[in-house]
Amino acid sequence: MKSPLLTLPGAVPAEGVDEGVAAHYGDLFREQRALADGTGFVDLSHRGVVAVTGDDRLTWLHLLLTQHVSELPTGEATEALILSAHGHIEHALYLVDDGTTVWAHVEPGTQEALIAYLESMKFFYQVEVTDRTDDFAIVHLPAGSIAEVPEGVVVRETAYGRDLFLPRSDLESYAEMAGPAAGILAHEALRVEQHRPRLGFETDHRTIPHELGWIGTAVHLQKGCYRGQETVARVQNLGKPPRRLVFLHLDGSEVHLPTPGTEIHLADEGPDGRKIGFITTSVRHHELGPVALALVKRNVALDARLVAGDTAAAQEVVVEP
Repeated sequence: MKSPLLTLPGAVPAEGVDEGVAAHYGDLFREQRALADGTGFVDLSHRGVVAVTGDDRLTWLHLLLTQHVSELPTGEATEALILSAHGHIEHALYLVDDGTTVWAHVEPGTQEALIAYLESMKFFYQVEVTDRTDDFAIVHLPAGSIAEVPEGVVVRETAYGRDLFLPRSDLESYAEMAGPAAGILAHEALRVEQHRPRLGFETDHRTIPHELGWIGTAVHLQKGCYRGQETVARVQNLGKPPRRLVFLHLDGSEVHLPTPGTEIHLADEGPDGRKIGFITTSVRHHELGPVALALVKRNVALDARLVAGDTAAAQEVVVEP
């Protein structure tokens, strides 16, 4: 779905998963600084929007999600995962209940598969699941923003800012009021700085929540009754995840960033040594310079000197080994 805000001055379209919104509007670092200062907004209108209504919506979702939502207070934001039977991450949902409807935004293009799974699990529960992507656009206001929120708009407020479920027809008029616009690359740079994983970026077909630090924020350990819960409990109580998320400071003298999937090796072994991990997201940050998130083997020493492709990298712990 192509955003009408791509017509704003300086807009450069994003590619890949984020196609449909702007990568930037001509000045990546200015846009990052604006978001860090609590000004402007990010057009996330390419993300999927799913609504769940009905009297049983919270008790039903509680049985399916990794998060405790049966008593979720109205207006309180949370996030949750859907796992495979083996505990691997399949979906990530960013939720809020407005008193009559649970609203969730999800990664672009994943809403159809998510809805298909939810529909298959309805059984006798009084719930309705609807794809509202055509009707609502996600707009992100950074932490500290004093931008006005139109009356009646559902808001998901977190420590990182506010996500607005804005009627898609109001997107252009709201952008005129809430500017300046910041592109998805600025949003991603702050996400990496904040060590926040993203489905499809920090995950692959075998990722479990423990590897990314999603235990506690998206996975509630005092509840059961969801698919994959046995794996979560077993790893939590009896073992350690095979990999861990790290934050990397990259050599700033390199012209090019290592791309997602770039292999990570121990610097002492060189690029022909054994693979110990890979880059998941790499960005240029307005203060930190080139940085990245990566998955490495759990037993990699915390003080190990690393190299991502040809780029030297120093790790910062996100998930404890």
